[in-house]
Amino acid sequence: MKQNRLIYVVDDETDICSLVCEELQRFGYETRAFTTGSRAARAIRERLPNLCILDLGLPDMDGLELVRQLCAHQGIGIMILSGRDSTPDRVLGLELGADDYITKPFEPRELVARANSLLRRLEQAEPGGSDNRRQASFADWTFDPGTLTLTRSGGASEVLSTAEAQLLSCLLRAPKQILSREQLLGDRVDPFDRSIDVRMSRIRKKIEPDPKNPSIIKTIYGAGYMLATDVRWSS
Repeated sequence: MKQNRLIYVVDDETDICSLVCEELQRFGYETRAFTTGSRAARAIRERLPNLCILDLGLPDMDGLELVRQLCAHQGIGIMILSGRDSTPDRVLGLELGADDYITKPFEPRELVARANSLLRRLEQAEPGGSDNRRQASFADWTFDPGTLTLTRSGGASEVLSTAEAQLLSCLLRAPKQILSREQLLGDRVDPFDRSIDVRMSRIRKKIEPDPKNPSIIKTIYGAGYMLATDVRWSS
C-alpha cells in the first residue's frame, strides 16, 4: 500500500525537504517537496496527497493558514514539523485540525514511524470497511465513520478531523466506560501530553450543548474520559 501513498513535504529549508523525502522514500512512499506554501496549495488543488508534512515558518504564508486549507479536504493527514516548540503553538496547531506535531530538531526514523501510524488510522477511516458501514447514534447525534461526519437530529452536521474521529470512535465503542489517555492514544507516538485534551475540547465544542459543562463526554479526573450516553449501532 505504501507505494500508492503520496506525501507532500512543505519546508523552506531544502535540506529538511531532502532529508524527510529521502527517509520516506526508503520506506516506499511517494513524495513531493515544496519550499513555499503557495506552491504546495497549488499542488493540493491539482492532486490531493494522503499526508502533508509542513513547517509553520514558510516564507510566503503562515503555515497555520495552510493547515486551515488542508482541513477543508477530508481524509488528508496533517503533520506539523516546526521549530516552534511552545505550548501555545502546539495547541493552536492541533486546535486547527493538525493530526500530529513534531518539533525540530527531529529524529527522521521517529517521523516515519509517526507518519506510518497516522496513515494507518487514515486507512482504517476510509469508506468501504465493514466498521465504516455502521453508523453510531448517541445523544442527539449520529456519527458516520465512513465520512467522519456528525449529524444532529435536526439536520446540522460537523466534519471531524481524522484524529478527532479516532478519539470519538474509541469512546463510542466503549460507552459508559472510563478510557485512559493511553487507551485513547492507541498506537500513536505522541509525547505531547495535552494532545488528547485539545482534541477532546474540539469534539466537545461540536457536540455538547454547553462545552464548559459537558454532559456527553465527561472527564474523570485522574483516570481519563467517559462517554456518558448509550450508543446504538446501525446494522
